[in-house]
Amino acid sequence: MLFRRTAAALVCLSPAAALAGMPSYYLTDIASLRIQAISFFVVVFLGVTLVVKALWNRLRKDVPTLPRLSFPSALALVFLWGLGFQLVLSMIAGGRELMTPGAWEKQGATYKLRQTELPPEKDLLLEARRQRLEELRVALWAYASQHDRAFPPSDFAPGIPEERWRVLGSSGMHFIYVSGRKADEPQAPLAYEPGIFGSERWVLFTDGDIRKMPLESLHAALGGSTP
Repeated sequence: MLFRRTAAALVCLSPAAALAGMPSYYLTDIASLRIQAISFFVVVFLGVTLVVKALWNRLRKDVPTLPRLSFPSALALVFLWGLGFQLVLSMIAGGRELMTPGAWEKQGATYKLRQTELPPEKDLLLEARRQRLEELRVALWAYASQHDRAFPPSDFAPGIPEERWRVLGSSGMHFIYVSGRKADEPQAPLAYEPGIFGSERWVLFTDGDIRKMPLESLHAALGGSTP
C-alpha cells in the first residue's frame, strides 16, 4: 500500500509534456479587413437610419399629415436612397467611359486613369515649331484670299500681325520669307525657319504643304541660296 502511494506521488511530481488546449482559428489579413469594412458600413448605415427616423418624426410635429416613421420603415427608406445614389453614380461612370473610351483601367475594385507616356521633349519641341509655322500659313492664306492670291510683298507689310512672323522661342527672329509668290502656285518654298534651328528646318510651300527638310534640299529648292 505504501509502495503504491509512493509510486503515485512520484508520477505526479515528475515533469512530463502536457497535451491540452483548444484549436484556434484566425482570419487572413484580407478577410479581416473586409469584415472590418463591412462592420463599419453596417454601423454607419444603422446610424444614418436613426438620424433619418429622428428628423422625419421631428418634422412630423410641424406637418401632422406625415405618417410616423418606424425604424424598419426608416431602414427601407435609407436603403432605397442608397440604391438611387448607386444608380446615379453608375450612370455617371458609364457616361465618363463613353466620352473617354479606353481612358480608364480597372485596378482592384476601382478604376484609375490609364497612364499614357508623353512623347520625348525633342518631339514636343519639333511639333511646337511646326505649329508656329502652321499659324503663319493660316495668316498668309487669309491675306492671299483678299489680294488676288498674292502673298504680302515682305514680312513687314501690313495685313499680318508681326507676332505671326516670329519663330518659336525668345529670340524674336522672323521666319525667312520668300516674296513675290502666289497661293497655289507650283510647289516652291514660301517661308522657312532661320539658322538657329540647325540643319533641318520646317518649310512652308506655296501649295500649303509644310515639311521638315535638310538644309541641302532646302538650298536646292531655293535655287542655290539659303540664308
